[in-house]
Amino acid sequence: MDESFLPNIFDAFTQEDSSRSNRYGSTGLGMAITKNIVEMMNGSITVDSKKGVGSTFKVTVTLKDCDRPGNKKEFDPNLVKALVIDDDEIALKNTSLVLENIGISCDTVASGAEALKAMEINHAKHEPYNLVFVDWKMPDRNGLESTVAIRGLDRVDARKIPIIALTANAFDEDVKRSLQVGMNAHLSKPVEPSRLYSTLEELID
Repeated sequence: MDESFLPNIFDAFTQEDSSRSNRYGSTGLGMAITKNIVEMMNGSITVDSKKGVGSTFKVTVTLKDCDRPGNKKEFDPNLVKALVIDDDEIALKNTSLVLENIGISCDTVASGAEALKAMEINHAKHEPYNLVFVDWKMPDRNGLESTVAIRGLDRVDARKIPIIALTANAFDEDVKRSLQVGMNAHLSKPVEPSRLYSTLEELID
């Protein structure tokens, strides 16, 4: 990679060659997600690269006797379960990892239609979800439409469950529209653990 690109390599949705997204289906989230995962492990990641030669990534992680303050709220996985809706497999895994890291168990689906089925199944088992995370843009039913469908279910849990949007960009107009259809909050992708913790502390008793 060109040295001028290195300061941006861990930013979401940035690529040195934007044409790669068309050829390989990449969205520019991979390195941002990697950085999130490393930082969740109290680590750091750096990169050295020379154009036409190669790149070296260095990850430093403390695996024992971590000095990082344990001030985040821990949730009981037996009491808090989330449904994550996202058609991007990498983003789906990243969100799940961040949630599971604070004790929230997850089910994941790739579309709004699958989400409604999952909610019906869990409700029938008397194990309703406590949270829903939904991607803003999806091919079959976007985040707004999925939220409307969930809120329209004839059940108390569907009307009250916190629904959090996952989005690359949250413009004021988007936030206003989402609140109007029943969403409770927005989180940028890739999900930042610190922002997630503060959001959940406000939504979960």
